[in-house]
Amino acid sequence: MSILPLVFTSGWASGVNAYAVVLLLGVFGATGMSDDVPEALQRPDVLIAAGVLFLCEAVADKIPYVDSAWDAVHTVIRPVSGAVVAALLAGQSGSLPELAAGAVGGSTALVSHLIKAGTRMAVNTSPEPFSNIVVSIAEDLGVAAIITFAIFHPVGAAVVAGGLLLAGLLLLLFLASRIRRFLRRRAQRREEKRLAQPVGQRPG
Repeated sequence: MSILPLVFTSGWASGVNAYAVVLLLGVFGATGMSDDVPEALQRPDVLIAAGVLFLCEAVADKIPYVDSAWDAVHTVIRPVSGAVVAALLAGQSGSLPELAAGAVGGSTALVSHLIKAGTRMAVNTSPEPFSNIVVSIAEDLGVAAIITFAIFHPVGAAVVAGGLLLAGLLLLLFLASRIRRFLRRRAQRREEKRLAQPVGQRPG
């Protein structure tokens, strides 16, 4: 079977939580539950690093505004991770050129990352922190569930990932006004911070 469904699903999941994807795939490969996971993802140092970074993300992702800052930093990291994981998966199976797999994984990760970042901006317009926690837990559980599903039923998981990608794009359109409100608030905070500084220390 072509590795493309797993490549697409891992790309979607990488855009939400790249460290969870690396960790889960590595564990599935190391425990012998999947033959499609390349050796590079099963290495102990890779698993430890992914585990530590996953814990960091699990904390940062649940704090209002910190989550959006974390997303901004990962605008490059998540798509690159999605592309690398996809290329490794393709190289392991030999059924899909690595360059094509990297393009699919990276572009899918970029789109799902932008959906996640935009949704978090909308959530951050709410004054209470509980919605951030609920959304973050739902994302983590969703990534874990879909990667596990993809290991055993890659085509079905790819269909689900495609549906979630489409639903996310529609949700962004629905939340556009909230996202604009978040951006205005952030710009206002920056301006207030700038004006609070002594005149000689203000950035130009």
